[in-house]
Amino acid sequence: MKYNVASLFAGVGGICLGFQNAHYKDKSYNLCFANEIDEYACETYRTNFKHTLIEGDINKLLDPNLCNNEEEKEYYESQRHYLFDNKIDVLNGGFPCQAFSIAGERKGFEDERGNLFLSIIELINQMEKHSSKPRILFLENVKNLLAHDKERTYKVIKNKLEEAGYIIKEKVLNTMDYTNLPQNRERIYIIGFLNKEDANKFDLYEHIEDKKVKKTAKQREEDVKKILDTEIAFKNNPEYYYTKEKYPHYFKEEGVNLKKEITEKNQFYQCRRGLYVRKNKSNVCPTLTANMGTGGHNVPLILAEDGIRKLTPAETFKLQGFPVGNGYKLPSEYKGKKYSNAHLYKQAGNAVSVDMITMLATEILKILD
Repeated sequence: MKYNVASLFAGVGGICLGFQNAHYKDKSYNLCFANEIDEYACETYRTNFKHTLIEGDINKLLDPNLCNNEEEKEYYESQRHYLFDNKIDVLNGGFPCQAFSIAGERKGFEDERGNLFLSIIELINQMEKHSSKPRILFLENVKNLLAHDKERTYKVIKNKLEEAGYIIKEKVLNTMDYTNLPQNRERIYIIGFLNKEDANKFDLYEHIEDKKVKKTAKQREEDVKKILDTEIAFKNNPEYYYTKEKYPHYFKEEGVNLKKEITEKNQFYQCRRGLYVRKNKSNVCPTLTANMGTGGHNVPLILAEDGIRKLTPAETFKLQGFPVGNGYKLPSEYKGKKYSNAHLYKQAGNAVSVDMITMLATEILKILD
């Protein structure tokens, strides 16, 4: 038995891949369509998935009258049928989190990205007119969404979802606690149920402690080793390395000195605002963020055999559970130009932890019949 899935704000396909990987007995998911606006993320997505990707603005897709010209309107009108070709069982989306993130400016609904949540509600309403509402909603966002604006923001979101007919269950979960991925990443996972019977069956959050993965420091180190690429070397990849010649202000006798601070292999370090170096105390990588792609020194650092270097884009994707080199491929060029590492770092930081999604998607499969 296959259940149809559609994805909004699909990014590079972390939620899609998580659902694709989920199986329970004879049950699995069929990916029908996805939507993403960022052209570079779309290129990464198309490199790895064969089903329909609608590239563009979700609001123009929902209402082509918002388009700026006839050519644009014609494009969006030609794509709308994908929204309704199949009855969708699960509608998912990691709606933009920058408006609520601690790492961002936390403007919430004052930021237009915060209002994109309402596009989900509009799509649900349009689906109902054409056939039926999705049976399940699966949404992901930053932990700070719960506390944003003294908890008023999430109250609005939950009320909107309930008004649309869904029973809502939410939980903040940390990737390092429930998977083998060595990353400290707390996210809120919101699941909505159109049917009361489904909601009653889904009791994972009430017993979530049973799913915890307990790891020793040595076990964490082994997980880290599986992520790091030992083939990366200074002679072949100098762009990833920190040297005294390239960054003299990070090798001072007094103040920040990477050589003195970064002393343990298979551990992750961060250079904070150029003022101090911090090792992650949990023996895992700190939360990957989209600003890794904005330059500066935002990418976590490690001690390699031949010096200090930052993580490669492939390693950041692997920390999110993408099987790079084993079924998942990062694009090397786009429109005739080399594909920028900056885009890949940003995409990894914006992505979800695939293994977390697979775990949750599998639990949803258990209640579906």
